[in-house]
Amino acid sequence: MGAGGIVRDAHLPAYRKAGFRVAGIYDVDTAKAEALAGEYAIPVVYRSMTGVGSAPENTAFDLATPPEAFPELLSCLPLGAAVLLQKPMGHTLAQARTILDACRAKRLKAAVNFQLRFAPAIVKARQMIEQGGIGDLHDMEVRVTVYTPWHLWSFLERAHRLEIVYHSIHYVDLIRSFLGDPARVYARTLKHPSNPGLASTRSNIIMDYGDLVRANITTNHGHVYGQQHQESYVKWEGTRGAIKVGLGVLMDYPKGRPDTFEYIILENGKEPEWRTDKVEGNWFPDAFIGTMSSLLAFASGETNVLPTAVDDALKTMAVVESAYESNAHGGVPVVYK
Repeated sequence: MGAGGIVRDAHLPAYRKAGFRVAGIYDVDTAKAEALAGEYAIPVVYRSMTGVGSAPENTAFDLATPPEAFPELLSCLPLGAAVLLQKPMGHTLAQARTILDACRAKRLKAAVNFQLRFAPAIVKARQMIEQGGIGDLHDMEVRVTVYTPWHLWSFLERAHRLEIVYHSIHYVDLIRSFLGDPARVYARTLKHPSNPGLASTRSNIIMDYGDLVRANITTNHGHVYGQQHQESYVKWEGTRGAIKVGLGVLMDYPKGRPDTFEYIILENGKEPEWRTDKVEGNWFPDAFIGTMSSLLAFASGETNVLPTAVDDALKTMAVVESAYESNAHGGVPVVYK
């Protein structure tokens, strides 16, 4: 459900690449749905939510809409259906809990589309880390310094919360998937002077894992100074080595660049040397295969693990809410006398 830009640019290209059969499409703007149906040979354009609810048995539903529409949409789905919700799971933790209750009431097999976990370069990094390739993980950093054309998403102009809940939420969820749940969060999120009418588009987030593990997210979506010093990466440091993954989709958006994978393994007596490995696929659209594949496997009984289940996604929303709380309360005043 939904025929907007993310469906056009990521969901449908991913499903075509994976060989998933799309049974039908619905959008309140029927013309949008019909256009995508024609482009992707989708056999049915639903005219109402009632029609969507009568989709063929064993259909997995993909809700690519703003979160305020979720409760009504979920109420139209068949009991026990499989459903993938676009992130965020609400604008606030309270909304996320309402959505979770709606999923439980209908016994839905529900997950949230935190697809960054499934980006090919991220999967490659996770495999290396789980195999002990860089030793014990003690540092995880995300840095984004890019120009993001927020005007492409008109609904964000009305959003009271923007950068953390719509963008950095990916990194919060990713860090949780590697390091677990943080005890505390420290955050500051800011508007940009070039567009003061828009909610915050720059953020600093520290996820607290104690005295030995650092987890830090820094984002600046207002870097209008050309490509030379733009950055978009995730970096892991361990006791034996490090990994750096470049997220190309954010660079020169929406054109984008290929994702990259670099790593270094410390060897006694040798000068540290970074190496580059090839990455098959990109965050967009390939990671969107992973979230839907995991839902389909769970729904069919092939696995009892649903990595981005709504229950787990609620914990990511709890961290996001804490980040906004930290931002609201401010730092400790400096005493100069």
